Amino acid sequence: MKGVKENEPLMVHGENQDLIVSGFTFCRNVEKLDYPFEESIRSLLPLVDELIVNVGDSEDRTLERVKKIGDPKIRIIESVWDKARARDGLVYADQTNIALEQCRKDADWAIYLQSDEIFHEKDYAGIRRSMERYKDDPSILGLMFRYRHFVGDYYRLDPWAYRRALRIVRPTKVTSVGDALGFARVSDGLFIGKRERDLWRYSEGHMYHYGWVKSRALLRQKIQVQVDYYWEGKPEPKDVGILDAQDYMPEHYEFLKPFHGTHPAVMADRIASFVSPPMKRSRWLQPAFYRYVFRHGFKG
Repeated sequence: MKGVKENEPLMVHGENQDLIVSGFTFCRNVEKLDYPFEESIRSLLPLVDELIVNVGDSEDRTLERVKKIGDPKIRIIESVWDKARARDGLVYADQTNIALEQCRKDADWAIYLQSDEIFHEKDYAGIRRSMERYKDDPSILGLMFRYRHFVGDYYRLDPWAYRRALRIVRPTKVTSVGDALGFARVSDGLFIGKRERDLWRYSEGHMYHYGWVKSRALLRQKIQVQVDYYWEGKPEPKDVGILDAQDYMPEHYEFLKPFHGTHPAVMADRIASFVSPPMKRSRWLQPAFYRYVFRHGFKG
């Protein structure tokens, strides 16, 4: 783009004043769980005219750190999580909807990010084009992103994780459902999944998902949080051994798909300070890789 220096944020939100875009997200205790929530927020700001950040009743400095970002587009709301909804991840959808309901009603689109999801600056122009392309088509209720799931470190992708999710939506036409991975149509509750192709299109660009890049101790803590908010604190048999240990690494970490691309610029400091686990031999030389593929299929 003319006039934009290398490493300077793309101010793409102002390219066409006819397009109104809200952003929304939620977070709670994300500092102590080492989520890249500040990086997530900063990656979203160039695409939106406003950003609603729903901060839950945290036990760390999550609220203070969101305030410290200091961008005038950010509007912070505070909420108390309903512990009675701590099953099947339902509280996550509740908190998503609290933020969504605060978005501008006249917005053409609302972009949703969770605290471990980040946009790459190289995709901004393409994301903007996608929103422009379908802005005036009322039959399209959302735009899907293809995902890049990083696990264990910043150089391995999980090809077995979910492939896509709706992250740009019509703010008054959908509601977050389930554990907040997706959205449903308000009018009849229809979940907008991959088979409802008449209701969504793919956006250009990818979603960079870093939720499983943590120290082994924090990965174990992540499992504990999932047990608390999905199974009301009662671990499933497969999780008992994990929680009894001091740390955790997913069983398929050693044979994930190598990643050789670039990361979003907002992640540079975090990546530079991260100590990656020791690299092992090629997955193609590991019998465990073929056993895993036999059970789960080859995904890449």
